[in-house]
Amino acid sequence: MEKEIQNLVEKLVFQKDLKAGEKIKKIALSKGIKLTSTQKLYEALARGEVSGFTVPAINIRTLTFDIARVILRLAKKLKVGAFIFELARSEISYTDQKMSEYVPVILGAALAEKFKGYLFFQGDHFQIKAEKFFNKSQKKEEIESLKNLIKESIENGVYNIDIDCSTLVKLEEKDLLRQQKFNYQMTAELTALIRNLQPKGITISVGGEVGEIGGRNSTPEDLEAFMTGYQEEIKKLKVSPGLIKVAVQTGTKHGGVVGPKGELIKVKLDFETLKKLSQEAKKYGMAGAVQHGASTLPEEYFDEFPKTGAVEIHLATAFQNIVFDFMPEDLREKIYSWLKKEMIKEKKEGQTEEQFLYETRKKALGPFKKEIWKMPQKAKEKIISALEEKFSLLFKKLGVIDTAGLIDKYYSN
Repeated sequence: MEKEIQNLVEKLVFQKDLKAGEKIKKIALSKGIKLTSTQKLYEALARGEVSGFTVPAINIRTLTFDIARVILRLAKKLKVGAFIFELARSEISYTDQKMSEYVPVILGAALAEKFKGYLFFQGDHFQIKAEKFFNKSQKKEEIESLKNLIKESIENGVYNIDIDCSTLVKLEEKDLLRQQKFNYQMTAELTALIRNLQPKGITISVGGEVGEIGGRNSTPEDLEAFMTGYQEEIKKLKVSPGLIKVAVQTGTKHGGVVGPKGELIKVKLDFETLKKLSQEAKKYGMAGAVQHGASTLPEEYFDEFPKTGAVEIHLATAFQNIVFDFMPEDLREKIYSWLKKEMIKEKKEGQTEEQFLYETRKKALGPFKKEIWKMPQKAKEKIISALEEKFSLLFKKLGVIDTAGLIDKYYSN
């Protein structure tokens, strides 16, 4: 069975054979693997029936089959049920992984690890680009493009969608409601679309976003303005339920903050703001606030997230960094040479070469996908070992060990 699954995964990934992906899905369903939404769990969190953990949402940008195997093996061993596999709109593009590939590859990993039970897949940062939205000639096409992505994702078993229209917030407006206007209007419109597309028997969990990650810190007043406008809009659209969570900005930046030598700089994360915003979110029937850009934070920070009531934490770059740290040196240098040639236009004024390479190397994951997947087994083993240690630590600190029983409780009926 394992060899058959690996062959199907390779046909899907390298030959773009979608029939191989469909076959993996059918086998997975027959073996007791079920795709669902976090909605039931998050509603229980919103009601205060359960607490004490923050759900890790994991973005796998490369080596997807191997890395998913590590996660699923640990999930079985540590009885972790509350965890999510996700991919952002931008990642789908630069990692060369459509949801029609991403979902079956991870299901293949679940089969290889003899995993049974519920899996959660999420569309992360399903975002509208502001420069296109505010351009009359490009607005319609941009909105349609995102709607098509949402439809395609749901068709492939992605039953958790994080809408990100925070890019449309107008901070130059003095009135908070006017600041959030385009954000809450588009978030409501996309919520309505999701509710119309969701399969029978599943309520897709939908998240919104108040402040753009990497911008100024969010405030309870921002959240209040956003939710006031959003609730009015979904009432007009006769949509229910609305959002179950909301992403906020508390001082992080996607990929971390990088020093001139390519080293990660410790950021000051505002846990008090995160706590206040999680409490504020619950007033609107949500499970809590979502923390983005967190994987590169210091290890001691992760103990704090469950204490704040943060419902979810999004993790990506640290796992990519481990792959680059342990890949064969000649492959890494080949990638860096390519970046210096093909991505040099993205080098910002004042950036050192190390900063440029760190910030752009994710863009090489698609073009070098096959070479990374086919690296020598010895190099892979080092990556797997480092990742296993990292995921074990995160699962422990985020409080999701022994949550498998909790998932069974809310999803077996």
